[in-house]
Amino acid sequence: MRRRIAVGMMVIGFLAGALFYNVSFAEKEEVSDNLYKELELFSDAMSLIRSDYVEEAKSKDLIYGAMKGMLASLDPYSQFMDPDMYKEMKIETEGEFGGIGIVITIKDNLLTIISPIDDTPAHKVGLQAGDKIVKIEDEITRDLTLIEAVKKLRGKPGTDVRVTVLREEERKLLDFTITRSIIKIESIKRVGIVKDGIGYIRLVEFQENTHRDLEIGLRDLEKEGMEGLILDLRNNPGGLLDSAVSVSEKFLEEGKVVVSTKGRVESQNFIFNSKSKKKHLDYPMVVLVNGGSASASEIVAGAIQDHKRGLIMGTKSFGKGSVQTVVPLSDGSAVRLTTSKYFTPSGRSIHGEGIMPDIEVEYKKEPKAEEKTDDNLAIFDELQEEKEDKEEKEKTEYDNQVMSAVDVLKGIILYGRK
Repeated sequence: MRRRIAVGMMVIGFLAGALFYNVSFAEKEEVSDNLYKELELFSDAMSLIRSDYVEEAKSKDLIYGAMKGMLASLDPYSQFMDPDMYKEMKIETEGEFGGIGIVITIKDNLLTIISPIDDTPAHKVGLQAGDKIVKIEDEITRDLTLIEAVKKLRGKPGTDVRVTVLREEERKLLDFTITRSIIKIESIKRVGIVKDGIGYIRLVEFQENTHRDLEIGLRDLEKEGMEGLILDLRNNPGGLLDSAVSVSEKFLEEGKVVVSTKGRVESQNFIFNSKSKKKHLDYPMVVLVNGGSASASEIVAGAIQDHKRGLIMGTKSFGKGSVQTVVPLSDGSAVRLTTSKYFTPSGRSIHGEGIMPDIEVEYKKEPKAEEKTDDNLAIFDELQEEKEDKEEKEKTEYDNQVMSAVDVLKGIILYGRK
């Protein structure tokens, strides 16, 4: 049975002796001796603080502080979570919460937006993938952990939060006041035929039922005569590993490697193969990615690319390819520890590297009305209700990356016919 693992976060048991796996007895003794010597330093510092610090310090506060520092020294993703922080983290799995709608990480020691989630307050005010959050409510974020930052950004729906971001491409600081709302995340946003038999599916997050929703969308498009598919993973921050595997295997032959994980401990090493019987192999596909495509998105893009099932188009993905194991502790706190990394079927490391597109196409903002020509085709028609007369009018969106994918697929289809 395939294990349910969240990309970037999974909850499993962790053996106490795992740290010393595959080491000789003599080496174990040497490591233990060194560890005990270092622990003496910690004990001495604890004793000094408790006896001489200007105010009485609680033992639990000292231990929590030490554990936070210890985990933070490893990498940006490893963390110690006190009981409140651990509860905050678990809220993410409920699928609905009060917040602004962004996925964040720490990159180059700065709190960085992986992607704003579609149709959320953050997306509507204009926050972008790659923005560096330097202040939250005028507080510098440099020393904040990820969980602490999330806690500050979340809150009651209807309340405001002020953030200051550094947008490097514009070389300036931007201030945003964002009104929190209930964040409901749908894994698939849009399904439809774009043009001339080219189907389009926008997948915004990998959730438990994503593969079922995708299957429904694919079958609907196939009934409409789809001859080529655009799978849009732009600004998709990831989600469940199982979901990434289930999505990938729809487009791969049975038995093909989708992704593998490798860690220091053998029990963290896994190979995930394509097993699903429901295949969609009869048409060409293009997968769209950008700097906001991370984790599970990169797993899917890497599998499609390595097996030459389709073309990857857009810009380089984020490069989040490490696995975090969350281990609950006895007092309600937890340790979040990086335990392995993801590799594509050909053995490429995703972490820190990202997925390079086969065809690089930078996103261009929608041209002004006077600059548009007949070649600037409208992609999607959406219904927008007017405030005054409640009448519906047509709204069009221009997307040069989607149009490039359409052109590539039409060329492949035409070549195949000849």
